[in-house]
Amino acid sequence: MINGGSETAVAPVGGSQPLDWKFSQVFGERTAGEEIQEGVLGFIRFGFSWFDIISAIEFNRNGDHLATGDRGGRVVLFERTDTQDHVGHRRELEKMDYPINTHPEFRYKTEFQSHEPEFDYLKSLEIEEKINKIRWCQSSNGALFLLSTNDKTIKLWKVQEKKVKKVCNMNVDSTKAMGNGPIVGSSITTSSKQYIANGGCTSNDFSFPTGGFPSLHLPVVVVVNPECLFVTSHETNLMARCRRIYTHAHDYHINSISNNSDGETFISADDLRINLWNLEISSQSFNIVDVKPANMEDLTEVITSAEFHPTHCNMLAYSSSKGSIRLIDMRQSALCDTHSKLFEGQEAPGSRSFFTEIIASISDIKFAKDGRHILSRDYMTLKLWDINMDSGPVATFQVHEYLRPKLCDLYENDSIFDKFECCPSGNGLRVATGSYSNLFRVFGCSEGSTEATTLEASKNPMRRQGQATSRPSRSLGNLSGVVRRVKGADNSGVDANGNAFDFTSKLLHLAWHPTENSIACAASNSLYMYYA
Repeated sequence: MINGGSETAVAPVGGSQPLDWKFSQVFGERTAGEEIQEGVLGFIRFGFSWFDIISAIEFNRNGDHLATGDRGGRVVLFERTDTQDHVGHRRELEKMDYPINTHPEFRYKTEFQSHEPEFDYLKSLEIEEKINKIRWCQSSNGALFLLSTNDKTIKLWKVQEKKVKKVCNMNVDSTKAMGNGPIVGSSITTSSKQYIANGGCTSNDFSFPTGGFPSLHLPVVVVVNPECLFVTSHETNLMARCRRIYTHAHDYHINSISNNSDGETFISADDLRINLWNLEISSQSFNIVDVKPANMEDLTEVITSAEFHPTHCNMLAYSSSKGSIRLIDMRQSALCDTHSKLFEGQEAPGSRSFFTEIIASISDIKFAKDGRHILSRDYMTLKLWDINMDSGPVATFQVHEYLRPKLCDLYENDSIFDKFECCPSGNGLRVATGSYSNLFRVFGCSEGSTEATTLEASKNPMRRQGQATSRPSRSLGNLSGVVRRVKGADNSGVDANGNAFDFTSKLLHLAWHPTENSIACAASNSLYMYYA
């Protein structure tokens, strides 16, 4: 609903009912027994490679473009196509009393190599090319801008359509006048003459025609199709160009980057520091958070994720390995070591164990679109926080409670350190996060909702769907009191077919479309998309 230019999310009637999720698309799906396949990156690969595993997913602000990054340092862009099909009929659609019944459909747009493997000779440290995070920047003049980062280096990329141009319609025989081959548009066949490097022919049989040239004309610059090499006037080629490289600012691995709402700055965070950058200046950054102690033996927690507020350019939040979230205001001081608010959950009496601090570590935080709520993901749960209420989360969602008796095994195989991402819906009525066996879960957080849906990243997503009894809750816009609930508990330990969960198949990365009920998630090297 739009009132006076502001957008307000209104819960629909019967909003507590689970959404009916349907399969939309898949890119890079592996076929059993297939040796040569087309990867998600658009070119042929031999078998399944570790470098093809998707490591980052991000929609742009309006949801018309989707970017993925992989462990091979590549960034792939997809563009939405279903809206383009109806652009010419906008006037007719506006006259209708009902919206057109479509769902987001995307197609491959382009790809580029963002990062290469490097080696730090001073520290004898190998820096892998894996893309850790991707963030879209504001578009300008029809060009797309995005930030991508690996462990040490952040890059600003500009993707734009460029017309491919060549010079043709020369005055003389191009095979005799040029040493680089024939010119596009020339009808002269290539001869076997010997040419020198800078042009010109080594033979002496080149001469002007008798009487000279009747007239001379200027060469013509034309647009050509680079695939077919014929003259045309409409062909363009997508070009990705690195505009800025931001480096030498982090001693530890970068885990987060986040754009500011001012469109001019962004932050980057590693285990101990958060730096503030200007998009136009890559030579310097400002350290705004530093949790490194004077003696590293006194280190008790590290930064795990950081995110700018969606509308207030002076506010940002960061999470720690102790399960706390700190909200800071950059107007208070240049070095924001002192937080404005601290959000941390209360530990249940008698529940402490060897794994308590490990599973309490927050792997990802996201601001809701309204800017009032923060969504956080630790190993076992998904928590929703109200920034106006620091006494505890307003909602807690159990993601895979069946794993609690298996924490010892998960610790031994390092699965307990997996970092799952989370995402809120654009209207703030639902949240989603991943789990094992390529499953992801969608929870309702609107008033009275008991939605706790389990879906599988496959062409048949409705694998399981559970409803958990919970006390009624208030909507996100009306959380005036302390409302805490635990939802979505699932203690089965096996899927609907009685098969044990596969802890090697994990769905770590997913993104919710900013304006529609559509989710993109990564299962290994495959990108799955669903809509409701």
